[in-house]
Amino acid sequence: MSENRVNFKNQNIIIEDRSKIKITGVEQVDSYNETTIVLSTIKGGISIKGEGLNISNLNIDDGSLRISGMINSLTYISKEGTPKNLLGKIFK
Repeated sequence: MSENRVNFKNQNIIIEDRSKIKITGVEQVDSYNETTIVLSTIKGGISIKGEGLNISNLNIDDGSLRISGMINSLTYISKEGTPKNLLGKIFK
């Protein structure tokens, strides 16, 4: 049985005025609160830090994510370095 998942080839990030960010190639959001959003993309993990962060649009089917709020930093996390689930985080 085949999986209904779309294979993404590109991962793009567009930041507008440090208050809006659009990311493509998103596979899942790992954690989220007002100051930190951690997500997995086809190119590895990304950690976004800021103030008043809000996910305004998430579409896993086409791999797009929109975030609003004050964006202070964006950090790439290597694909090998990110645990994919809670058990991976506990036993790291």
